[in-house]
Order: sequence, then structure tokens, then C-alpha cells
Amino acid sequence: MTQVTVLNGARRHRDWSDEERLEILREAFSPGAVVSQVARRYDVSRGLIYIWRRAAMRRAEAAFVPAVIEEVSEPTVTPTGLSEPEAAIVLELPDGRQLRISASTPPALAAAALKALR
Repeated sequence: MTQVTVLNGARRHRDWSDEERLEILREAFSPGAVVSQVARRYDVSRGLIYIWRRAAMRRAEAAFVPAVIEEVSEPTVTPTGLSEPEAAIVLELPDGRQLRISASTPPALAAAALKALR
């Protein structure tokens, strides 16, 4: 059975929703898949599938930040003699500030603090 898409007017391209693009990308790059066969099945060019993949990879890379784990040899003590709870996570922000989350912090509070940074 053959599918025909009629394009008329000034627009000569098809609009793909994000869900459709994701479905095509998952299918095209699943183990054992052949990109050209998936492209024919969805009537889209192979090049466009690779463009979508590059764009998705850029968005995914922007969502992740590198983590740096530093070992502290000696616990630090404040001059007043009061010690802060040891931080399990220390986020260094671009403006030089730090967000320190201790291991005893309730998960809901840690999640709220991280969401506030967005």
C-alpha cells in the first residue's frame, strides 16, 4: 500500500511534532535498525533524521553538567567552634556562590532548592 502526501500552496514541508520526531529517532537508532528504511517508512529524508538527532544531542548535553568530586583530608572547623553539617553536595554557581546540601537534608527541601536554581 502506498501513502501519498499532497503538498500545495507556499509551504512545501511537513511539520513534525516533537513526539513524532522522538518516535522516529528511537526507531531509527534502535539496535539493528537501518536509518534509510525508517526514513522511507515515515517519508522523511535520512539527512533530516540526522539533523534531528544532532539537535536532540545538543539539548541533552546542555541539560547535564560535569560533577567534580573532591576529597577533603581534614574536617574544617569554623572559628567560633560551631561546625556546619558536612555537605554531601556542593554546587558552585557561575556567579561564585555555592549551594551546600548536607546528607541530613530532607529530600523535598533539596529538590525545592535545586528547582529554585532553574
